[in-house]
Amino acid sequence: MGLLTNRVERSEIKPGDHIYTYRALFAYSHHGIYVGGSKVVHFTRIENSSDTADDEEVLNLSSSISCPTFPDCGFRQPSSGVVLSCLDCFLKNGSLYCFEYGVTPSVFLAKVRGGTCTTAASDSPETVIHRAMHLLQNGFGNYDVFQNNCEDFALYCKTGLLTLDRLGAGRSGQASSVIGAPLAALISSPLKLLIPSPVGVATVTAGMYCMSRYATDIGVRTDVIKVAVEDLAMNLGLGSSNEGAVVVAQPQASNRQVAG
Repeated sequence: MGLLTNRVERSEIKPGDHIYTYRALFAYSHHGIYVGGSKVVHFTRIENSSDTADDEEVLNLSSSISCPTFPDCGFRQPSSGVVLSCLDCFLKNGSLYCFEYGVTPSVFLAKVRGGTCTTAASDSPETVIHRAMHLLQNGFGNYDVFQNNCEDFALYCKTGLLTLDRLGAGRSGQASSVIGAPLAALISSPLKLLIPSPVGVATVTAGMYCMSRYATDIGVRTDVIKVAVEDLAMNLGLGSSNEGAVVVAQPQASNRQVAG
């Protein structure tokens, strides 16, 4: 993988890798965890009758996924957006990219587009696959394009990290880019009066955009905790029996109790 692109060949990916592909002429990317055997576990939005498929990957409950190669392609639990697909169906003729973990701040900032890398370290492939397969059986909560999307799913499988503030920015670099770009442009607008050169304004705006992306990266944020996949349902608010429960989580620096 290079600085400009994370594109890889199929022979280069390994079980436990976080992979992604672009949809709608590079408008957005769809992410998943490669679990080996040409299979990918990924998280999609469940389609209701009034939904449209314009903005994200959608799982249509009214239609069955037919794959001529793998009979179990499209397996999911009822009402769950976590799906097991073959690599061909996941890519949908798109190119294959591999998400990078443990990159340096300089490399992170150089990757102008979000949703391609993080400074956070990945856990072992065995742990990553265990989380993905557990979530395939138990779900990953309700899909939300900004708070709980396919990239958030893959990031959790790789790191076990969740954000404490459910109302703030999610873990997804793709979502932070969508929010950060117009925000940087808005903040830098008054600088046009101080910086006469359009190039100078553009440079400052780009710098603000990159720093806003970096500030929301799970590798540097202080509002993230390490949560075991077996305790994830309580943190996502799944199941009435878990309401009000207290989960002992492992934050980045020290242990503390977090309300579920």
